[in-house]
Amino acid sequence: MAMNSVIGKPLPMIESRAKVTGLGKYADDLSVPGMLIGRILHSPHAHAVIRSIDTSRAEALPGVKAVATGRDAPHPYGILPIGHDECVFTVDKARYIGDNIAAVAATSAAIAEQALDLIHVDYELLPAFFDPLESMQSAEHWLHPTKPNNIEKEYHHLFGSVDEGFAQAAFVLEQRFFAGEVTHAAMEPHATLAIWEPDGRLTVHSSTQVPYYLHRTLSEVLEMPMSQIRVIKPLIGGGFGGKSEIIPLEVAASVLAKMAKRPVKITYTREEVFLAHRGRPITIVDMKVGLTEEGKISAVAARVVQDGGAYCGYGPVTVLYSGALLGALYDIPNVRYDGFRVLTNKPACGAMRGHGTVNVRFAFESVLDDLARDAGIDPAEVRRRNLLKAPCITVNGLRVTSYGLPECIEKVVERSGWKEKQGKLPYGKGIGIACSHYVSGAANPIIRSNIPHTTVHIKIDRDAGVTVYTGASEIGQGSDTMHVQIVAEILGVRPERIRLIAADTELTPIDLGSYSSRVTFMAGNACLEAARNMRAQILEGVAAKYKLGTAMLDMRDEQVISLDDSRLRLTFDEAVAAALEFRGALVAKGTYAPPEESRGGKHKGAGVGPSPSYSYSAQTVEVSVDTDTGQIRVEKIIAAHDCGRALNPLTVEGQVEGSVYMGLGQALQEEMVWDNGRLMNPSLLEYKIATTLETPEIESIIVESIDPEGPFGAKEAGEGSLAATIPAVANAIYDAVGVRINSLPITPEKILAALREKGKQQRGGKSGSNGGAR
Repeated sequence: MAMNSVIGKPLPMIESRAKVTGLGKYADDLSVPGMLIGRILHSPHAHAVIRSIDTSRAEALPGVKAVATGRDAPHPYGILPIGHDECVFTVDKARYIGDNIAAVAATSAAIAEQALDLIHVDYELLPAFFDPLESMQSAEHWLHPTKPNNIEKEYHHLFGSVDEGFAQAAFVLEQRFFAGEVTHAAMEPHATLAIWEPDGRLTVHSSTQVPYYLHRTLSEVLEMPMSQIRVIKPLIGGGFGGKSEIIPLEVAASVLAKMAKRPVKITYTREEVFLAHRGRPITIVDMKVGLTEEGKISAVAARVVQDGGAYCGYGPVTVLYSGALLGALYDIPNVRYDGFRVLTNKPACGAMRGHGTVNVRFAFESVLDDLARDAGIDPAEVRRRNLLKAPCITVNGLRVTSYGLPECIEKVVERSGWKEKQGKLPYGKGIGIACSHYVSGAANPIIRSNIPHTTVHIKIDRDAGVTVYTGASEIGQGSDTMHVQIVAEILGVRPERIRLIAADTELTPIDLGSYSSRVTFMAGNACLEAARNMRAQILEGVAAKYKLGTAMLDMRDEQVISLDDSRLRLTFDEAVAAALEFRGALVAKGTYAPPEESRGGKHKGAGVGPSPSYSYSAQTVEVSVDTDTGQIRVEKIIAAHDCGRALNPLTVEGQVEGSVYMGLGQALQEEMVWDNGRLMNPSLLEYKIATTLETPEIESIIVESIDPEGPFGAKEAGEGSLAATIPAVANAIYDAVGVRINSLPITPEKILAALREKGKQQRGGKSGSNGGAR
């Protein structure tokens, strides 16, 4: 790989200039002649039957061009085939404060908002459920009649002999953990422009991570063939999972456009973004882990209850990830998992960076630290003693092909001065360690289909310009740049020669979207295959014209050269001309689908968790805790991330730092605050994300394990580091002041309460230091 000219080099993202100059267009920047403004009417009640809706006064208001309710789009939809329980406007009852009741399209925003006030809705209030533990005990008034006891899904998995494993353990610890609800807080609010074309076609520009799934859903809800609908993803100002399923405004704008026969744009207010949500759910984790005298994990039992909100969304996938990814990080021979996804009268939760793994990893890594302390083993060492021996298949059927966790641990231990600091710093200062991992794409698609997970086309014309067509969605993670780098490397050309057309369903082939960190591995492999096919076509054309064997030709430095006696040296333009003479057209295709052996076992829910590859991360966090105020200051975070091969070290480092930053926010600050189903902090002023003043030094270390199946050995880089940050902070706090906080976020109030409780126990002659109850 030393000969690589583009791969492995720090390359600025190709869309960066458009972003920093303001030339790039986001969905809300778009405007077309005759465009109407859409607004949505939301329910003021958490749970209420809709007896009737009277829209006549709104329809009569001058400037109003369309008013839509549930009767205008009654077709239910959902991101999962098993969860089609949402309508763009609810047809029977409101299920949360903010549920979508109706929408208006008008010639101005002011008129649209005035029209909403003129819609009369007659509600019959119902008992509402806000606590997941109480909701799952409900006997009546369920959110959906087909979901008894408000349980969306439950899964019960048993691998190995768990009881025997606990019997073998010298140390067994069981604790309850609580993680508050958090949201993505992307800078760009959701926005959609739906254009009804004169020929009866629909073009939709939307800030989505999943153009293909949006395309399918619009076809179903609008009862239009997919061939009559075009979905285009413009620039996106952050997704993090919040735009990885169908958001109501995308369908609402399209319904209104079809009704009005005019373009309609809807942009959410920040409060509407919070209510659309799809973030990380409130999670209650009962975690039990056994450890032998030798420091080997002998058994794990986890019971997880997730507050899924009012609709299914990604819910079953979220709760399955929580169980499945107990595996593939450490060598655990015996696992029991009981997972419950519970419906409540709050906005639906969904996928958020580190989907499904983060809250359970917080619990597991915290318990593992406490067990190491009970066993008298260094916390870093206990993790070393439980490493996998890759390549391998875990007890729950996950195939691990590359495994850089050992090096990740060694790097952070060495760089942080762990041995000199852990347990040895002055009272109030501490250092903690934790590990995490994540999938490089889901081995099984969301939809039940055997189509390739992604396809890439490459075309070269007479001007020798290289055009790459991909359905993959750039959401800030660098996927567009990754495509360009791969093609430039294989064809031996400068990145500037390549033009990329992405995420336009009329022009680009199918890609399933940006979720589960799938794009580098999957679209990257498809792009690599397409580029190699194109390279072969060019070399065949040159070989035919100059009577040479293709094995003696190479492409590099914008040239095609002969390797035998260097008698042939063509510019890339000349080589393309020769190939066009030979072939008549230069068009190449590449596809990717995960190998069958990566797709997991046969048990119920086995389709979630398997991946063609997994990334790995280890982190150390240093903190100081003011025992008078409970204030926590994070001094430094060192994160080592195994990304296979870093195709672009610049973007890998950015992704690792972004993951750590989001994890730190969840650890110490972020939480959606609810009062009887009403969100009390629906703005970026009140929802506390970390500012630059609260963000510590983050040092990222790239570990390259070189995955045997990844493109150039690459795998996931954008999510796997997040989950380690939270328990590393919690473990550092324990090292600093000797209290275990089991609920998120870890606030000064919880620190002080735990310290007071610790003091009481010490004065009473009792041992123990757990604190921070829900």
